[in-house]
Amino acid sequence: MIKYIITGLFSLMVLFSTGQIDTLNNALLVQDPRVDSLVKLHIKANDFNPAIEGWRIQIFFEAGNYSKSQAIEAKSNFVNKYSNVPVYLIFQEPYYKVRIGDYRTKMEAEAFLKKISGSYSNAFVVKDEINFPKLNYDVSEQGK
Repeated sequence: MIKYIITGLFSLMVLFSTGQIDTLNNALLVQDPRVDSLVKLHIKANDFNPAIEGWRIQIFFEAGNYSKSQAIEAKSNFVNKYSNVPVYLIFQEPYYKVRIGDYRTKMEAEAFLKKISGSYSNAFVVKDEINFPKLNYDVSEQGK
């Protein structure tokens, strides 16, 4: 008799413990409302500073009287050769610098450095904040 009572109570517990399953057997997400506010705060922070840690290649740096015009010239020469690679002119006192690329890994940056090393023998890879890489997403591939 005690066996039946214990089995019955256990069955009732299992039956009533499915509070997070709706009638269509879909899981219901029960979470603290502060999680949503944290996600929104994270999205706002990314809008304010969209950069991420990554790597760039520095092809020019110089200080002095004509360093700005030399940096602009170095930038335009690079753009003429490699128009599809992003180029950045940076001033970090007292240097003007020209950096290229938005590479997520050091290995990607070093691969491109190897490609341009003939024209830019003094270039080197530096850790920098980069822009999010552009996604190559083909809409025609969607749904296949």
